[in-house]
Amino acid sequence: MALIALAADKGSPGVTTAAVALSAVWPRRVLLAETDPAGGDLVYRSAAAHGGPLNPNTGMLSIAATARRGLVPDQLWDHVQPLSGGLEVLVGLGMAEQAAGLAGLWPTLGRAFAHLADSPNAPADVIADCGRISGDTPAVELFPHAALVLLLSRTEPEAIARVRDRAAALSAKLHGGPRGAGSLATPLIGVVLIADPGDSAKLVHQVNDMLVAAQTGAHVVGTLADDPAGAEQLAGRRRGRLDKSLLIRSARKVTADLYQQYGAAWSVPAEGPHGSQGPHGSAGPHGQPAAGAGR
Repeated sequence: MALIALAADKGSPGVTTAAVALSAVWPRRVLLAETDPAGGDLVYRSAAAHGGPLNPNTGMLSIAATARRGLVPDQLWDHVQPLSGGLEVLVGLGMAEQAAGLAGLWPTLGRAFAHLADSPNAPADVIADCGRISGDTPAVELFPHAALVLLLSRTEPEAIARVRDRAAALSAKLHGGPRGAGSLATPLIGVVLIADPGDSAKLVHQVNDMLVAAQTGAHVVGTLADDPAGAEQLAGRRRGRLDKSLLIRSARKVTADLYQQYGAAWSVPAEGPHGSQGPHGSAGPHGQPAAGAGR
């Protein structure tokens, strides 16, 4: 199974942008799920495959009724919409007030997301955009079912301090206490830094040292380029070669590193609806998805 949950502690590091970028270059079929209880962005910023707007009522909102009767992983596809670039999306809630309809259902969703990769009919990994989290955010109930929890952070000192503290809190919640950096506890907790590519190597070393010293059990798994122009291209608001952008190039590096480290523990690569997928297309297996440039 492979459920990868992306989240941030505070501020606006670009969780949605990161989730879309990683999904766009993911090396096998992937479902992008907007699971932020505060509401999703893609329905407002993206075009559907048919050229019109996405349906805000098909996605997390519509899946609530199904999940209350039990949820088989393949049923997720009944609530999915393709973006204009081909990326398959479970559209998020329209507003935070709608999250009440999902009360008690987050573990059910987590199990379905985690086991979608084992589907005999339409297997896929799931990348969940959980938005900003705190101790009482219901999306955290997805995390015990994830293979990997990725915390996004910018590189200002206060942002790094917050991601250190959030990683430690999650480790205590999910693993029962602080763990060393070499822990194999599931879910693994990783940090992705949003950084200037020129400074990334030094920053990775510094932040890893901080995470180890705090016994968070987390480590930096990669960096995504702080690339506003690339984010605008990814959102369909700016023309250009998306595959040449720093954002997509760095997303390819992160996905390649993740698969090198953890891919053997995940399920056998699956073919998507358009044949074999790989991280080598114009922007990835889905071309240039129009998507939100994010929180």
